[in-house]
Amino acid sequence: MQEVINSQYFIELEDKHGAHNYHPLPVVLSKGEGVYVWDVEGKRYYDFLSAYSAVNQGHCHPRIVDAMLNQAKTLTLTSRAFHNDILGRYEKFATEYFGFDKLLPMNTGAEAVETALKICRKWAYEVKGIEENKAEIIVCKNNFHGRTTTIISFSNDPVARKNFGPYTDGFVKIEYDNLQALEEALKSSKNIAGFLVEPIQGEAGVYVPSEGYLAGAKALCEQHNVLFIADEVQTGIARTGRLLASCGNCSCVDKNCSQQPDVKPDVLILGKALSGGAYPVSAVLANNDVMNVIKPGNHGSTFGGNPVAAAVAIAALEVVRDEKLAENADRLGNIFRKELGEFAKTNDLVKLVRGKGLLNAIVINDSEESETAWNICLKLRDNGLLAKPTHGNIIRFAPPLVMTEDQLFDCIGIIKKTIAEFA
Repeated sequence: MQEVINSQYFIELEDKHGAHNYHPLPVVLSKGEGVYVWDVEGKRYYDFLSAYSAVNQGHCHPRIVDAMLNQAKTLTLTSRAFHNDILGRYEKFATEYFGFDKLLPMNTGAEAVETALKICRKWAYEVKGIEENKAEIIVCKNNFHGRTTTIISFSNDPVARKNFGPYTDGFVKIEYDNLQALEEALKSSKNIAGFLVEPIQGEAGVYVPSEGYLAGAKALCEQHNVLFIADEVQTGIARTGRLLASCGNCSCVDKNCSQQPDVKPDVLILGKALSGGAYPVSAVLANNDVMNVIKPGNHGSTFGGNPVAAAVAIAALEVVRDEKLAENADRLGNIFRKELGEFAKTNDLVKLVRGKGLLNAIVINDSEESETAWNICLKLRDNGLLAKPTHGNIIRFAPPLVMTEDQLFDCIGIIKKTIAEFA
């Protein structure tokens, strides 16, 4: 008998031969373009997850793909044992783009977070004067910065932590969006080196902090000579309606812009959309007074800063700038929240709508242990839109930023129709 090659075939293939470290929605994708993806049977869907905001520029953006292919035909990898002719150009472009002196290139978001932690600790000992091996970094509860051993050491997610100890010391956990808790933690020890924070807690359910929280946190860090470290792996690069989520009302990438950011981090962590989803690219940016603590041999990566990654990142950032994706995310995000906010007033199943730009979530009026949000996502899939629950009763909506207004209203209609069927 001839084997049937369909979605179920590929799902079973992964289940048999792959580690079970994810719980994907049962859909098998084989093609993507712009805001759309297609499954192996040829059905088209709106992508409302964007690979956790890695595909801000849309699937297979031709400028990004061309940059990747052209560089791949020329030179792919030299390691950092030698110079190459594209890395310096990328570093110059990105540091001017984001307004920092230096960039340290890595590959994944978790690697970039680990890099920032190392930079912070080394700065603490060599610049601030903290006794060696005593440095502490403040983090927030319900954070998500990755799943390495060090990062899960300061997670309070039992699924990420249980049976992976012993854990790494040196972290102080406080409540998110609580300036008093931050101030108390800063005063509690002379060994505080940094404060690591997500401008919006994405994995926690798109939790947007109170107005003025980030600016207040940065001011407290400056007062206590502590590095403010912004993890913008998910929120950065136009997702929230501005270049960076910590950047106040500024939504452009013009270095001569008269608008000043609410918060300029001492250390900025980027990933995901830094490559438009085409290639693993991440980076840590800081000024010389921080980054210069890193010397040869202190840190590195064979693939970090490789020519393909550098070419892809330049193209990805150019697309964000040239296509005004931050402005589009801001405008469409306001429409999305207004429309679904009005819908929530008439539907008891939607408890809350929140977000910024095109990073949004609806909170389902059910317990975290229920399967309601998951079942809604299954029905959304049937109706041609892909989204995924987080924390049980929250559905995150984050489409590619190249979405048009007509496409957005089409998607809003699908979401309303689907949820109404569950009322």
